[in-house]
Amino acid sequence: MDGRMKAAVYHKPGDIKLETVDIPKIGPRDVLVKVEVVLTCGTDLKMYKVGHPLTKPPMIIGHEFSGRIVKIGGEVVGFRKGMRVVAANTAPCNTCYYCKRGKPNLCENLSENVIGFSIPGAYAEYIKIPARIVQQNMYEVPRHVSFEEAALLEPLACVVHGVELADIGLGERVAIIGAGPIGLLHLQLAKIKGAREVIVSDLSNLRLENARKLGADCLVDASKVDQVEEVRKLTGGRGAEVVIEAVGSPETWRKAVQMTGKGGRIILFGGCPSGSTVPFDAGTVHYGELTIKGVFHHTPHCVEKALSLISSGAIKAKEFITQEMPLSRVEEGLKSMAQGKAIKVAIHP
Repeated sequence: MDGRMKAAVYHKPGDIKLETVDIPKIGPRDVLVKVEVVLTCGTDLKMYKVGHPLTKPPMIIGHEFSGRIVKIGGEVVGFRKGMRVVAANTAPCNTCYYCKRGKPNLCENLSENVIGFSIPGAYAEYIKIPARIVQQNMYEVPRHVSFEEAALLEPLACVVHGVELADIGLGERVAIIGAGPIGLLHLQLAKIKGAREVIVSDLSNLRLENARKLGADCLVDASKVDQVEEVRKLTGGRGAEVVIEAVGSPETWRKAVQMTGKGGRIILFGGCPSGSTVPFDAGTVHYGELTIKGVFHHTPHCVEKALSLISSGAIKAKEFITQEMPLSRVEEGLKSMAQGKAIKVAIHP
């Protein structure tokens, strides 16, 4: 380390440049990690296209990563130089109103230290892991788990949180709207939870093929058929017991309600643009006793659980990394993901 490093710096929508910047300095409870791999993410893609309210450019983005510790603060315990580690992108404060009420994912102070959003991220040769994350959401990577597999930790932790709220029961039918990385992770966890049948709908044949490979029981090409009618047909006219929306548009939020059976649960995982409104049929929700849940972020418990799922092989993490590129090709990697050519791209600094 000579004090400088290469990093992909986000300047504005559509503008990411490979630059030489200072290696981050760490405090007594922080850790400096050499990034071995960082995965492209749908949120990174959205930021690249339209920006993000939490991010003030210039900023090094990227938050799904793993690497090796190269420097450690004097007050850090439980970790050592050379250790292979993976970390989530945030950690709760544990002192605010929501943390004290068992909702650490809604922590009022999360935005202070969000890797790749409010503080420099992992599209770089080195990354500083702040004390709060080191203490709660950083783990040693098991020997048999690759850096690429471990880097799936953060999105999987978010999906673990969503599936816990969905409370999928043995033998239930689950419909998932969207076959991007998040939808595919929901697919795998729904199967683990004992879903009798998982129906996946998407507009892209490439994404639907990915869903088939990962175990979807039924595929619905929403570019050719009405996905609500098709899900109803596949469930004997009743609708699915659980519907998971993993796209993030008002239209698919509305359709999620329409394809849910009486007494069913709807998980609105995909985030709509700020200010969006979604019209639901009141009678469908009221007389059908539907439960609608918004889902946000992850908790330390979910992060720990996600690493266990990866380590045990219950989640086929390798299947999610379908391309590999050097740091200089970050933009190409994001575009490949947007076009459906890759589930996720592994970027190697």
